[in-house]
Amino acid sequence: MLPSLRHLRMFLALARSNSVTRAAEICHVSQPAVTQAMAKLGQDTGQVLFQRSPQGLYVTEAGEILAHRATRALRLLDTVMADMARSVRVQATWAQLSALIAVTEMENFTLAARKLGLAQPTVHRAASTLEQAAGVSLFQRTAHGLITTRAGQHLAQAARLAMAELDQAESDLAALGGREVGRIVIGALPLSRSGWLPSAILEFRKARPSFPFEVIDGRYDELLTGLRRGEIDMMLGALRLPSPIEDIAQERLFDDEVVVVARKDHPLLSRSGIETPNLASYPWVMPRRSTPIRGILDALLLGHSLPNVIETSSVIMMREILRGSDHLGGVSRMQAEVEAASLAILPVPLPFAMRPIGVTTRAGWEPTRAQREFLDILRQSAARLTAP
Repeated sequence: MLPSLRHLRMFLALARSNSVTRAAEICHVSQPAVTQAMAKLGQDTGQVLFQRSPQGLYVTEAGEILAHRATRALRLLDTVMADMARSVRVQATWAQLSALIAVTEMENFTLAARKLGLAQPTVHRAASTLEQAAGVSLFQRTAHGLITTRAGQHLAQAARLAMAELDQAESDLAALGGREVGRIVIGALPLSRSGWLPSAILEFRKARPSFPFEVIDGRYDELLTGLRRGEIDMMLGALRLPSPIEDIAQERLFDDEVVVVARKDHPLLSRSGIETPNLASYPWVMPRRSTPIRGILDALLLGHSLPNVIETSSVIMMREILRGSDHLGGVSRMQAEVEAASLAILPVPLPFAMRPIGVTTRAGWEPTRAQREFLDILRQSAARLTAP
């Protein structure tokens, strides 16, 4: 649901003033324009947004929900637009902002048009019109292609998050009417896939059997980008301490230990004591250097030259290499226990082996009712994992 930005501004003016006359004055439009806009907005949302009283028009419960989300969405846009020409607040449309987002991501008008399913001239015209209204350069052509300026990047990011707020509004309004709209999009880091997340999803679907989930696997930096853009609702797995950036919030739910694993008949398992030089004499399968597990393994093997290292973020890949060779690997204890049929944990103490596991969200993010329920289940599931 993406109601017209102009209609949303009229809606908020009416919700705050309780008067069509006053709302028309605030928005510099006629009274019939406000009335028609509210009728269209009610049609778009499928809700009665105002109720009439002798003192004026007052928002219904549905109107309060929309007003809250619309205020958050427009605040995101207006904060960025404050440094631009005033006309952009009145003239900007979702079509223009969508064009800006697509061009920012694709760095090319033709590719942006293909992504949006539109003709290239249509996308070019929408982006150019927005740039003219903003009164600042949003794009810069270079020898390597089209680059969005800092102003354009900030506006594109604000538009992404504003759209996410209105998606949340649609879900909130549907819940008010007893319907389920929307979905929960989760960025899943490796540990979360090993029992914790699947069990939480199954528990949630006992109450909401048809509610859609999208689980996106990926590297931390890729998932973080999607989270900050509003494309992902929450990210589950190892937390980064300190936080890598200010606009995210991290909630620690439990701690997990990193362990060294090998195939069940690995030669090291027959030794009475395993020293660091013994570990360094074997080839390893390790995650990328930017991950917490890799940092723990590097600390364990500090000062030793490893003969062979294979880097992969895939636990499945690591498991198959370990099963068929003398390679060693490092994973969380939870993951190792899931793979207990084919892998064994070596009795090796690791320095600083405990790492915090939890949920990462955008700072200031307000979940929908369904998302809040799922977060509660995640917390309960985490508590059971760590219960004595």
